[in-house]
Amino acid sequence: MARSKPTDSAPAGNAGRGPAAGRGRSSGAGATAVGKGKAAKPAKTGKDGEPKVGRLKKVGNQVRLLKQAYSLTSKNDPKLPWLMLIAFVVVAGVVELLAILFGAPFLFLPIAIVFGVLAAMIVFGRRAQGSAYRQVEGQPGAAAWVLEGMRGDWRVSAGVAGTAQLDSVHRVLGRPGVILVAEGSPARVRGLLAQEKKRIARVVGDTPIYDITVGDEEGQVPLRRLSTHVMKLPRNLSAGEVNTLGRRLAALGGARPPVPGGPLPGGRQMTVSQRQVRRR
Repeated sequence: MARSKPTDSAPAGNAGRGPAAGRGRSSGAGATAVGKGKAAKPAKTGKDGEPKVGRLKKVGNQVRLLKQAYSLTSKNDPKLPWLMLIAFVVVAGVVELLAILFGAPFLFLPIAIVFGVLAAMIVFGRRAQGSAYRQVEGQPGAAAWVLEGMRGDWRVSAGVAGTAQLDSVHRVLGRPGVILVAEGSPARVRGLLAQEKKRIARVVGDTPIYDITVGDEEGQVPLRRLSTHVMKLPRNLSAGEVNTLGRRLAALGGARPPVPGGPLPGGRQMTVSQRQVRRR
């Protein structure tokens, strides 16, 4: 009588479970790796290295800035809403009148609205700029604020020379050359301009050096016209020459805060570092 071989179910079971368990672990690890890869994906950046901002977010930021500018300007200029309304009505009315003469009033209605909004925004920009100038006029550093807001490749170094009475000279490097802008008492800034001009001439060579004094007296440039005056200067340098001069002027350093003359308060003695600053 032949005996049947006993079947060993344990090895078969272990063999069956082993690969399945291995597959389960490998698939779980793969899913985790994929999940980590998605989470670690870097955000898109622009040319300046900063994260890119969506168009809708940019529009929202611009609208918020316009609201803030309008609220600040309207507080100092109560006539602003009425002037904007008048500009809108006049320009839109003229465009619509022309449309009526051509026999297409409804066709030109959107164009009339667009032109009216543009006219109102132009009035708003002019009044906002004038209000800002009136607020900063006469304050120390107002000229530097105007220079730093100019459009284009203008390299402004604010306060390269000054006095204890808060008179100051600002240096601007651009296509016209080197521009020195002084604000304060004309009698005091005249000497500052001469000293700074002499110091810069050693570095820039034959490059044109302009000097401007901000003020409302004869021979001075009003603050509200400073940016226009600077931007109208002749273009004497190329972009490469401006970069070369920028590196030379960087060796001169930036702002040099003035140290008042006389003894220190409280009868204290000056330290070595304070004496070195005084000599400069």
